[in-house]
Amino acid sequence: MGDGSIKQVAVISGPSGSGESAITNAILAQFPDRVRRLVTATTRAPRPGETYGVDYYFFSKEDFLAKQTAGEMLEVTHIENRDVYYGTYAPDLQSKLDAGFVVLANTDGVGISFYKKHYGATAIFIMPGDMTELLARLRTRNPEMSDEELAQRQQNALKEVAEDRPLCDFTVINADQQLAAAVANVVAILTREGYRLA
Repeated sequence: MGDGSIKQVAVISGPSGSGESAITNAILAQFPDRVRRLVTATTRAPRPGETYGVDYYFFSKEDFLAKQTAGEMLEVTHIENRDVYYGTYAPDLQSKLDAGFVVLANTDGVGISFYKKHYGATAIFIMPGDMTELLARLRTRNPEMSDEELAQRQQNALKEVAEDRPLCDFTVINADQQLAAAVANVVAILTREGYRLA
């Protein structure tokens, strides 16, 4: 990171359904010449419409673990109940940093700690207005989700709020119908923190 004067990696975190991806995408659209999203590597199967290298780097479990052994996965999270791995794919991050972009990472507690320690990242936690909003968003996004899976997602979300939020430097509320306000809030924080977005 050099002398630390130019901040290049920022974390936008939050439970699934909080809107962290929507906020990230809005910032990418607002600053297309300055900002890129970190594309996470995963062993989960692509969903319809997802593209390798754009949404995720999709690897088989064997490939993923081999890349981890080779040092190409900088930090890794294993979701035990689904036996899925997620990680930071080093070539993706490094190419974006070398090109001078601000890189936004949507990550969990493991990633938050990693980026703060190694890249001096500012971490922003996105909270839904309330849990009811969060569950409604998850249900809308995935209508065929069972009640059992929805309950599991709610447990995961509560765990992330309890464990990941304290690791972050700022919390931004993304209430229903208030996405633009949440985006403006995140942009203001990043600008204050020394990221060159414009």
